[in-house]
Amino acid sequence: MLRVPRRLLWASVAPAAALAAALFSSLARCSRLEPRDPASSVLSPYFGTKTRYEDVNPGLLSGSEAPWRDPELLEGACTPVQLVALIRHGTRYPTAKQIRKLRQLHGLLQARGPGDDRAGRAGSRDLGAALADWPLWYADWMDGQLVEKGRQDMRQLALRLASLFPALFSQENYGRLQLITSSKHRCVDSGAAFLQGLWQHYHPGLQPPDVEDMECGPPKINDKLMRFFDHCEKFLAEVERNATALYHVEAFKTGPEMQNILKKVAATLKVPVNDLNADLIQVAFFTCSFDLAIKGIKSPWCDVFDIDDAKVLEYLNDLKQYWKRGYGYTINSRSSCTLFQDIFQHLDKAVEQKQRSQPVSSPVILQFGHAETLLPLLSLMGYFKDKEPLTAYNYKEQMHRKFRSGHIVPYASNLIFVLYHCENAKTPKEEFRVQLLLNEKVLPSAHSQENVSLYEDLKNHYKDILQSCQTSEECELAKANSTSDEL
Repeated sequence: MLRVPRRLLWASVAPAAALAAALFSSLARCSRLEPRDPASSVLSPYFGTKTRYEDVNPGLLSGSEAPWRDPELLEGACTPVQLVALIRHGTRYPTAKQIRKLRQLHGLLQARGPGDDRAGRAGSRDLGAALADWPLWYADWMDGQLVEKGRQDMRQLALRLASLFPALFSQENYGRLQLITSSKHRCVDSGAAFLQGLWQHYHPGLQPPDVEDMECGPPKINDKLMRFFDHCEKFLAEVERNATALYHVEAFKTGPEMQNILKKVAATLKVPVNDLNADLIQVAFFTCSFDLAIKGIKSPWCDVFDIDDAKVLEYLNDLKQYWKRGYGYTINSRSSCTLFQDIFQHLDKAVEQKQRSQPVSSPVILQFGHAETLLPLLSLMGYFKDKEPLTAYNYKEQMHRKFRSGHIVPYASNLIFVLYHCENAKTPKEEFRVQLLLNEKVLPSAHSQENVSLYEDLKNHYKDILQSCQTSEECELAKANSTSDEL
């Protein structure tokens, strides 16, 4: 008999609500990263796409290698036969553009007048002076590259998944692993680090060889899959290169919420408010997140902001993700159809091979991309959609929104499709089932809100995308002038 997860009784709960509950639950049991997280900032939940993976999975703060098993994972008479994982790269350095903005802000602090760094209240030195002296260690060459912490993110994810699905990640299957990656170095290096983690799982204590010498070979670059947005002319013309596409982002920057922060930060740092803008404020906030994620330190940049500021700055980041990668424009998600179809082609092939009593030729497919890869796909699948669009004018109404990018796609985020074969199924339709995991937690199905789906039902729900969404047509520019499809 099939053991059905207990939370199937939870069917009335929306998928996003189920995920939100999981995000804030305490996940004990893992092994060792830091026994405590003294550097963790109260701002950590609000860093958007710059969020650490362990802040979405708090149990990892006490250890990050031993697997935490979601009690809703399918087991019993059903055996996992294939795993397809879409994985965002690990923790990275700031981009060169962000570093230049930080350098500009740092220069403003250092250029303050001689009376601006006098002692503040109770004889303490003011924050602006402390930040002017705080080492600016970021350099242009870093430009979004993977950091050691990002490699650690990947090695530890590999160890946990290999422990969670030992039959799929068996040493016998190692040579049959399929790895695809974006051409960006942070993604290529993430795939290599994942393979090193698997090597550690198979050969504890032994130094892994170069990835090129591993049996499965290095990840193969495929930007048409992992950076589909760069190959979609309609997206590039109507969103990426369209000066008005991010209207709500720019409007929010000049709106009352951001202007209040601007004035407050100017007063705190003792710099002219006219020398600051929303972009500089945002880079200061992200510097707090980078120092925490990369070095594990709570820098003085974190002291510039309080939780109310952090919520506003998170919303600014979410507005950008929403209008550029999420539900803001239909083409954002429809441009990911090719990737979605590719995932189901792998699943279809595995089902066909099992039906013929053949071994599954690719039991594990790992695809390394970006937040910009995952968010459109999740939007295509119908996850984290709010009743009202996120706009520059409804910040307060969206305080409890589902679309919070940091809780969906932190560093090292992962969307995993697990295909199960159920021996004792009563009908052929019940023989194959699928579970989705987001960041290692079961993600209820968008069409049924259940924690496991019959494979045929899942395919039927997404029939339009699988059969009718042709990237060549979706991404083709209309010959006549037309406006973007704004929701």
